[in-house]
Amino acid sequence: MKQYVEVTEAAAYHVKQMMVHNEEEGSFLRVAVNGGGCSGLTYGLGFEQEQTEDDFLLEQHGIQIVVSKEDAAILDGTKVDYKESLMGGGFTIENPNAIASCGCGTSFRTAKKEGTPQSCD
Repeated sequence: MKQYVEVTEAAAYHVKQMMVHNEEEGSFLRVAVNGGGCSGLTYGLGFEQEQTEDDFLLEQHGIQIVVSKEDAAILDGTKVDYKESLMGGGFTIENPNAIASCGCGTSFRTAKKEGTPQSCD
């Protein structure tokens, strides 16, 4: 099966910690694309209790990941990582399909999907 999204070991470790902290053990990690942001699309990461028939299911580093069939083409080749710095840590998303992104770093667009750009506040 094709792996649309790669979740690194570091990211999976932090996802597992968050699952325990939020009492979400056994949940799926949803990686999604939403409309909005300065460039038209934004990423979404969250926990889901159930997989739908419109989802691809991936398993990496002991976590189950769901990606909707609609988002799969936009996310194909995307890498979700977790980086630590002196300013703290956080998830990073590298998407080879993004052709433009906003200065805030969370908004993007692809050659095939522009989304719904909004003004940055």
